[in-house]
Amino acid sequence: MEIMLGTSMIFAGNFVPRGWVGCNGQMLSISDNQAIFSVLSNTYGGDARTTFGIPDLRGRAPVGTGRGPGAQVTVNLGDKLGRDTIALDLQHMPTHNHSASFNPQTSPGSKLSATATTTVNAANGKGSQDDAEGAYWATPQNGSRPATDSYAGTKTTRMASDAVEVDVQITGSGAGITGGTVTVENNGSSVPFPVWQPTLGLQYIMSITGIYPSRN
Repeated sequence: MEIMLGTSMIFAGNFVPRGWVGCNGQMLSISDNQAIFSVLSNTYGGDARTTFGIPDLRGRAPVGTGRGPGAQVTVNLGDKLGRDTIALDLQHMPTHNHSASFNPQTSPGSKLSATATTTVNAANGKGSQDDAEGAYWATPQNGSRPATDSYAGTKTTRMASDAVEVDVQITGSGAGITGGTVTVENNGSSVPFPVWQPTLGLQYIMSITGIYPSRN
């Protein structure tokens, strides 16, 4: 069976057969290979004046051109896509946690002290009523009972709410946490990981002789 010019295939041998070249990205002379140049042009390299390139399939797998259903990338003839390894960006990583530590800054505080001031309110003059309820202390009217009769051993009523005032002032500060720093530990090592599929090394070769392909 005669092979068409420009046909590429896998060859399991350790040499390149006569009339073929290895698909290794090498440059060929246009003047010496005008037929195959007219098929390939400079799609795979070269200046298209004196040289042209052969497809480089070393470590690569061929893929159909165009954009199939569900595909995300449009592949043009001669495109080189993909990579051996890849490193994930933050937006591509799964949700995860990091360990964190808190280093507090504390204050020893100071001794608390309280000062209480008691004010006893009274009327500056003689009293006008006998009942202590809702009233203030006052000087007895003339002819009243002696002062000793102004007191009793039990309480029976309530004087005015502001008859006795107590003002308490507390000074000082208590100990506690006044600040600190939070340290979030790093996770991972940012090492790229391989994305190779299981492979077997074979040789791609291209025919540079044979039947010239018709476009019709």
